[in-house]
Amino acid sequence: MVSILPYDSTYLPTVINTSLAVTSGRALNIPARYATGYLGDIGVPLQPTPMDFSAWFEVYLQNRWWTFDARHVHPRIGRVLMATGRAASGVAITTSFGIANLTGFSVVTEGVVA
Repeated sequence: MVSILPYDSTYLPTVINTSLAVTSGRALNIPARYATGYLGDIGVPLQPTPMDFSAWFEVYLQNRWWTFDARHVHPRIGRVLMATGRAASGVAITTSFGIANLTGFSVVTEGVVA
């Protein structure tokens, strides 16, 4: 996992960071795709709020897809990939028309000792 931005970009929304990174890769003629899923809090200090959905990007180099994170400046583990696509609009976790009330949702990630 590599952070590609030279500054602390945690104040920018994940969608914007990831979209900019995908666009930059494509501008350099590097195949890139948008990835979304759940990023747990394994191996990082506990935060007052639980982790949530996240976005990262993947580039195709040396005959495989490599994962990069444009938001987090330290390597992260425990990603649960839910979808990949060309842009954020193509990999929405949910799309609703009209009133939709989510009454509960829980994802648990735990580290496994090898």
